Amino acid sequence: MKFFRLFFLFVLLPFCASMAQAQYRNSKYVAYVRQYSNLAIEQMKEYKIPASITLSQGLLESGAGESSLAKESNNHFGIKCGMRWNGPNVFHNDDAPNECFRAYNNPNASYEDHSKFLISGARYAFLFRLDITDYKGWARGLKQAGYATDPSYANRLITIIEDYELYKYDKEGLSNKRNVHDRKEKKSIVPHKAYIANDLLYVIARRGDTFESIADEFDTYARKLIKDNDLTKDYTLAEGDIIYLHQKNKHASEKYTVHVVREDDSMHSISQLYGIRLKNLYKLNKKSGEYVPQVGDLIWLR
Repeated sequence: MKFFRLFFLFVLLPFCASMAQAQYRNSKYVAYVRQYSNLAIEQMKEYKIPASITLSQGLLESGAGESSLAKESNNHFGIKCGMRWNGPNVFHNDDAPNECFRAYNNPNASYEDHSKFLISGARYAFLFRLDITDYKGWARGLKQAGYATDPSYANRLITIIEDYELYKYDKEGLSNKRNVHDRKEKKSIVPHKAYIANDLLYVIARRGDTFESIADEFDTYARKLIKDNDLTKDYTLAEGDIIYLHQKNKHASEKYTVHVVREDDSMHSISQLYGIRLKNLYKLNKKSGEYVPQVGDLIWLR
């Protein structure tokens, strides 16, 4: 009897736990990982993107290869056309009706384009400073950079990685020390560094910048940048201007409650400093658009 108990504890119990884990795993997810794990590892070696992140995004964005976008257009990562895309495309309803998505000849091309999309996008540059095995940092960074609008996107990626043990493919990706892609060389051609304020990405305008040049670099639209930063189309960017890449929030982050007006402050400059929509800043302070803050005034941020 004692022998049986020991046998159960050391042999059967781990086996039973493994079987239980296998039972709750989605068979389609398991099949997808089996089919594309080697491709994700290759992308990791080439572009220094964690294989676990590539696989989890592929699983989530394509529904394990079962989405219509994946089946009909081989688009496994939900990448939209953007201004720079001149390849084949299809139209699907997403955040808005009838949006343009990239189409590929095969899944391999989708995986390759996903890597190039991340490595060439300045908004994602900060991710490559993370440890390549830090899948949690990558997942949160992707959400922070605006890859998806789903507020739970990072947690969903992390859950998939841990439930299906995708982190083990990161170790396989590290086993080969071949460095095909020189990250330093790639970073040197990125003209702007992206910063974060109020959970929003922004850049600092340089001399000669225009809305069009920044929009082209970050694969967005000049008119969107103008609107998101509460500016007008006839405004000329000045060196040092803060330019947000997404719509600003309705209030500042929790650590900022009030701003004491300093010399040369304006309601717009304060809204840019804290990442607050200008109309909401006026509303929070019960002021009209004609209000001009004076030195020493208290401007509520939340």
